[in-house]
Amino acid sequence: MDCIFCKIVVGQIPCYKVFEDEDVLAFLDITPATRGHTLIIPKKHYENIFDIPDNLLEKISSTAKRLALDFETKLKVDGYNLVQSSREHAQQEIDHFHLHLLPRYKGDNIDLWKSKKEHPLKDDLAETQIMLS
Repeated sequence: MDCIFCKIVVGQIPCYKVFEDEDVLAFLDITPATRGHTLIIPKKHYENIFDIPDNLLEKISSTAKRLALDFETKLKVDGYNLVQSSREHAQQEIDHFHLHLLPRYKGDNIDLWKSKKEHPLKDDLAETQIMLS
């Protein structure tokens, strides 16, 4: 078992838990982008969004919502980003499905869409729509 998240699930590596049930574990990211940056993972190993069963994906999403509502009052959050990366070219660093819950705060100066501003693709919209139809 080389997966760091699987080792966290079984207690071989400690974490700062914020939620746990029989299927899902949520813990603070050890390199947080913001205060309260949380990773929500299935306890069973699934590599990415293509592998995880729909019902478990739904449970992880509802866990994210529950935690976001809880963080609203406890951390005085101004907004949220939910980020999930699948595969290397999407910057997935750990091959165990995980959803980032990123609390956002006024003035945190994090720009997730910087590349979108620098490399607009609006000229490709019609062609992309045709490809997806």
